[in-house]
Amino acid sequence: MSQDLNYTSEEMMTITAARRFRDNATCFVGVGWPSTAACLAHLLYAPEAILVYESGAIGSRPQVSPLSIADPELADTAVFIATVPEVFSHWLQGGRIDIGFLGAAQIDRSGNINSTVIGDYGIPKVRMPGAGGAPHIAAHAKEIVVIVRQHPKAFVSRLDFLTTARCKGPTTVITDLGILATHPTSGELILTSRHPGVSVEQIRESTGWPLISADRVEETAAPSDAEVLALRELNDSTQRAHDVKLHAA
Repeated sequence: MSQDLNYTSEEMMTITAARRFRDNATCFVGVGWPSTAACLAHLLYAPEAILVYESGAIGSRPQVSPLSIADPELADTAVFIATVPEVFSHWLQGGRIDIGFLGAAQIDRSGNINSTVIGDYGIPKVRMPGAGGAPHIAAHAKEIVVIVRQHPKAFVSRLDFLTTARCKGPTTVITDLGILATHPTSGELILTSRHPGVSVEQIRESTGWPLISADRVEETAAPSDAEVLALRELNDSTQRAHDVKLHAA
């Protein structure tokens, strides 16, 4: 396919994350970028991926990115609605989640996540939504994908607060610059792929610890025109749908 369309670094990140969804994989999805990636994956790559949300929506097929886990879009398109205790006991603790997709405010070299506060906990600079289901997802999913912009304030040597301990299985971190993955022996995040036009040195400068690279750093496949257009239409549809909801409220 041609590569005529210019794309943003955020579009590159979202499309790369969407490619990680797999048909028939049970995927626990967080809101924000993970949900947008899930919607795009259903459209283009993995129409049979089984999406699970913390609110109890199982097998949802959202046509627009939900505002939250309580967005009616998830319930309206779900195969069925489970109770929240059932989601955590049967689906997560029962080992039925293949991949968990999460966001983060901070992440360290071991894949631990902070989504609670920036700064001192008692007098924080920024107070965020907190843990939600992330600690349980990381503890019980077979693998984790984290979607986060890469800069030194997010990729830190020491978290301001440990919200979510690292996944026992593989962790992949997809950023606007490249892809990192946990080393199978050390468990440390290493650089495995850089996005087109991004250098390894640029990624290292955006990381708050001495980042190790894989023996061979791949170049991430650039988005096709079809992928970019599909994502933009999804974002436009999402904006229109949420505007209608806000005006109706």
